[in-house]
Amino acid sequence: MSTNSSTLNFDGRSVELPVKNGTIGPSVVDISKLYGQTGAFTYDPGFTSTASCESKITYIDGDAGVLLYRGYPIEQLAEHGDFLETCYLLLYGELPTAAQKADFDYRVTRHTMVHDQMNRFFQGFRRDAHPMAIMVASVGALSAFYHDSTDISDPQQRMIASMRMIAKMPTLAAMAYKYSVGQPFVYPQNDLDYTSNFLRMCFAVPCEEYKVNPVLSRALDRIFILHADHEQNASTSTVRLAGSSGANPFACIAAGIACLWGPAHGGANEAALKMLEEIGTPDRIPQYIAKAKDKNDPFRLMGFGHRVYKNYDPRARIMQKTTHEVLNELGIKDDPLLDVAVELEQIALKDEYFLEKKLYPNIDFYSGITLKAMGFPTSMFTVLFALARTVGWIAQWSEMIEDPSQRIGRPRQLYIGSPKRDYVTVAQRG
Repeated sequence: MSTNSSTLNFDGRSVELPVKNGTIGPSVVDISKLYGQTGAFTYDPGFTSTASCESKITYIDGDAGVLLYRGYPIEQLAEHGDFLETCYLLLYGELPTAAQKADFDYRVTRHTMVHDQMNRFFQGFRRDAHPMAIMVASVGALSAFYHDSTDISDPQQRMIASMRMIAKMPTLAAMAYKYSVGQPFVYPQNDLDYTSNFLRMCFAVPCEEYKVNPVLSRALDRIFILHADHEQNASTSTVRLAGSSGANPFACIAAGIACLWGPAHGGANEAALKMLEEIGTPDRIPQYIAKAKDKNDPFRLMGFGHRVYKNYDPRARIMQKTTHEVLNELGIKDDPLLDVAVELEQIALKDEYFLEKKLYPNIDFYSGITLKAMGFPTSMFTVLFALARTVGWIAQWSEMIEDPSQRIGRPRQLYIGSPKRDYVTVAQRG
């Protein structure tokens, strides 16, 4: 990483600020000593122009529509790899050899069971509790059940905690789903792969044998790959911020899940599905396009555009293909939601309004339809997102812990409240 400098003229003085250049992507101006040199802070609501860390994990070029995991294009990983291979890549920086992958898969599989007392923990929730509420609580509770891997200063404990999080998240997610629908928990089965095991834990019942559909398993595995990491988004930044205080990894991931729960973040695919259901049929699309273009109408087209991607979301192309594969496998030839989605996509890629504003379909546009077709209720969509993103959170957390330049997060503010004033007793207040 090369470094040069930039000059800032402030309050009659010239200040030299280092400029750092990464492997690819924009340069960054290092303002870490700005306050000490000038007595001033920077102002950047949402930190949209601020790099909070150095990272080797994920790179996004929103203008070009590029997403790389450790340098590998997301399209290649989703097409040729599987989710656990992607987990290994994100955690260790390189794709595994055949022997390394076999060992990693084995270790993850042997950690999928959760402590049996967790069953009683789940019984404390109301039957109608939202699965994401259950996930926030149960993941945070893991630190009470696995306190032998909460010492973040011990590399061995960090590795064990990482493995446990990746392995146990599908089990907890399936338990949250089963609890919400009033069915008994299904234990993991070690002869199944990661995603097939999860599908079985969600949809198997004790009274009959469950056979995993390989097309659905592969489709869900691909969805997990697409959601595994996405640079310094809100939930990942939350995990890093929580981790900067020295909190244990289970608590940090629970914080990330809580942030992901927000509709502007992890709930976007559910919102896109609800929008397609509201439109209903392709003939009603022009009416809703007109509403979207009307500045005075509160209606917004969900699943279009992205805060980062100013081009076609690379994950959306893969999801479009995956959606068709799932619907064809399930015999859904004439799905009204898909008809609306396809027609909307064609309009978005040709309509001058969409092109001018760069409102291209994003991953949420198709993922909601796919998950619904698989049998997941909308309340589980964000849970599946959290399951997939856990490895990204863990990789980012581990990188932060091992980075000697990282300190506890402490954003500053522009204070606009009352200046200093003196206390007045109650009797003297008019």
